[in-house]
Amino acid sequence: MYGKGLRTLSIATVAALAAALSLIFFYAPLDADQGFIQKIFYLHVPLSIVALLGFVAGGVYAILHLRSGERRWDAYSYVCIHLSVIFAVGVLITGSIWAKASWGHWWVWDEPTLVSFLIVFLLYATYYPFRYAIEDPERQARYASVFAVTAGAFVPLNFLAVRLAESLVHPRVFATTAGGLPGSMMLAFLVSIAAMALLWVTLVKLELTAKSASGQLKRLRRALDAPAPGAPSRVAPEV
Repeated sequence: MYGKGLRTLSIATVAALAAALSLIFFYAPLDADQGFIQKIFYLHVPLSIVALLGFVAGGVYAILHLRSGERRWDAYSYVCIHLSVIFAVGVLITGSIWAKASWGHWWVWDEPTLVSFLIVFLLYATYYPFRYAIEDPERQARYASVFAVTAGAFVPLNFLAVRLAESLVHPRVFATTAGGLPGSMMLAFLVSIAAMALLWVTLVKLELTAKSASGQLKRLRRALDAPAPGAPSRVAPEV
């Protein structure tokens, strides 16, 4: 079920990534101040946007799980958070490279955008030990969903707080004055966002397909190992 349309989605993702890279390196002009290193912007910012939206999506699926009790929504929530954490690692790495080239430092602690994203990342990094500290599958899924909802609600609040902060270091991409992008850069940026979003969706679908296949294989093995009715059990009796 999860694998349906995966091939088409993968082809669309590759095409979008190729288009984005072509626009970034052959169409978008060099930045007047930062030069070539500014092109990491087209990777760094789309990664961050998609990662944050993925965290919110994980919270939405967690709400569906809490309301319905269906385990598939818990699986959706887990995979969304899992891949968004991976994207967030990419955000922190590319951001550090860009900061070193532009500001001369790998990290700037008085920059609210950087610090706030790090806080979100560390918050979701605790999702895994919290989830797997609970052995009972039902309680594990329920508590993990509560965590995902709470953390997901924190993401937009954190974003609004950063937007209201007076920062003189991090640029405002969609600013109307002193920081807005020219048309060629904006086109490359929007295509990059679409490509990253498609990549995220493709990876989510791929992981869900793998998990579904693994679950079916486990059920098949249990069915093959189960003794036939009336047959003696292969399990040694307890003394």
